[in-house]
Amino acid sequence: MQDISDISGGVKAPRHLAIIMDGNGRWAQARGKQRISGHKEGANAVRRVISACVKYGVKELTLFAFSSENWKRPALEVNALMTLFVQAIKKESKSLKANGIKTCIIGDKTRFPSLLQDQIRKVEELTADCDVMRLNIAANYGGRWEILQAAKKLAQQCQDGTLNINELTEDKISQNLDIVTDVDLLVRTSGEQRISNFLIWQLSYAEMYFTNTYWPDFGEEDLLKAFDFYNGRERRFGMTSAQIQEKTTK
Repeated sequence: MQDISDISGGVKAPRHLAIIMDGNGRWAQARGKQRISGHKEGANAVRRVISACVKYGVKELTLFAFSSENWKRPALEVNALMTLFVQAIKKESKSLKANGIKTCIIGDKTRFPSLLQDQIRKVEELTADCDVMRLNIAANYGGRWEILQAAKKLAQQCQDGTLNINELTEDKISQNLDIVTDVDLLVRTSGEQRISNFLIWQLSYAEMYFTNTYWPDFGEEDLLKAFDFYNGRERRFGMTSAQIQEKTTK
């Protein structure tokens, strides 16, 4: 299985990188600021990391921006996040297009304000033909929700007669998810060590890197540390070390 991309400088990047961007609020509180200031600074970190991922040859980047459980947060913070999301998409759309970044927002978008839904549609249409890197932004997203939606699609296909239940495979399930490809490396910032209902299916064989750095402080150097960790792992996919070595030498 080909899971890394060789790029200049000797750095090997995972093909599909997923990041749980955690710690915005704590970053702000540690500085005596309101939580929304942490989210604003976190948006700058997003920009830095997207640029670095393009630079080092990541082909797919999935960012966990807003979970389906985040609606439980104070209404003032949620409203501010929605406004920030709209502003960020407006500001970055042309740059995403110019840099060849196909942008997709995954999750249940129906709950978002109409203005945000409109901006999402525009950036997805604008970047639809881009092929340098695919950027997935998970918003109002949950891994269990995603699997449930796939199950409903497959059930409908069986009902319509377009799919025989005996032909149902793992690949067919994957093809009906918002994210089709497996994740190679998961990064979570802020010291937490759980996946929080993120990409449950796609993380089956992902390497997991946890850092104490809060997301607003995360940058290219931190990303390279994660890549270094990733390249130090032996990815066996159920095989033995001897089998992997034999496969590599062939």
